[in-house]
Amino acid sequence: MSGTPVSSIRNLGPVFETACTEAGIPDAETLRALGAHEAYRKLLKSGQRPHFIGYYVLHMALQGRPWNDCKGAEKETLRGQFDALKADTKATPQSALDRILNEIGVIDPSNRAR
Repeated sequence: MSGTPVSSIRNLGPVFETACTEAGIPDAETLRALGAHEAYRKLLKSGQRPHFIGYYVLHMALQGRPWNDCKGAEKETLRGQFDALKADTKATPQSALDRILNEIGVIDPSNRAR
């Protein structure tokens, strides 16, 4: 039995749901259990490009808030967390092609993340 669709969460649509599925997040229950930060880590590791707006929209969505409700000090805090997460996952290839090229030794390790 499958869980509740990710796209049932306010502010998260079918494109985001597909990205979640590709990252091993099959439903809204799994997404909520992971939390925004760890779910976004899985998205980055699956090859999604980092984008700060997507990061804070996910945080707002899981809190049931409008996507544009993130402001001021809260937004600055999330920016710091996003930057740290991005740096932490920097060595992760950004696409399936990059992963394959990395596996066969084509990608220069010093130039893996962009």
